[in-house]
Formats: sequence, structure tokens, C-alpha cells
Amino acid sequence: MDLTAAHLDLGIAVTDMDAALGFYRDTLGLEEVSDRQMRGIGRMVKLGVGVSTLKLIAPDTPATGSAAPGGIQAGVPGLRYLTFTISDLDETVATCAAAGRTVALGPLDLGPDVRLAMVEDPDGNWVELVQVGS
Repeated sequence: MDLTAAHLDLGIAVTDMDAALGFYRDTLGLEEVSDRQMRGIGRMVKLGVGVSTLKLIAPDTPATGSAAPGGIQAGVPGLRYLTFTISDLDETVATCAAAGRTVALGPLDLGPDVRLAMVEDPDGNWVELVQVGS
């Protein structure tokens, strides 16, 4: 594979676009880049993540399943979590908890300069928040 872009676009199918935007845009503070209806697919809202893009997709045919509970420890294949490297771990975890999101893990100290936490999005996907350095 010969990459032609230095960024990653990641798409997440969501069951409730308003709830997903409430978490990713309003709670985590990701910037909304676009919101459009994709013929034959559904509504897609793109959020900026540095040079990358997180695409939230509410399919025209609503999803019937949900993320397997338990994140990494669930023992099932598939996307288990996505990671944001941030500078304000404790504040972000507190903001997520105040917004009613489940804090599945942490904050934990993994070493002298690495801390992390896992929170659940509205569909039960785990979101890893990592702080490196002080």
C-alpha cells in the first residue's frame, strides 16, 4: 500500500446521531466539518481530529445491533476502541462523567509520563483518552 495522505478517516455507524454528536462534538469538543445526507447510505457528519476525520454515519437502514460490551476485554473481533491523545485527561474524564458517559477504566497511571482512561460513547464503543507528559 502506498499512502497518498498523512491522515486517517474513520467511520462509525451510530444508532442516534444526536446522541453521538452530543458526545463527540459537544462533550469532547471535536469540530464539525460537514453534515450531509449520502444517497443510499444515510446521514454523515464529519468531525475534525487534528489532520484526521471522524465520520459519524446514521445509516438509512437503522442498525439492529450494538457494540459488544467490555471493550478490549470483550474477547470479540472488530474495532474495540479509538484513541485521542490529549493534554487535559482529568478534566475531559470529568466532563464525560458529568455528561452521563460511563467511565469504563481509569484514569490510570501507566508510567511516569503516561496516563489513560476509557469512556463509552452512546453506542457502547470505547474511547481511549491518553495524556503523555505532564
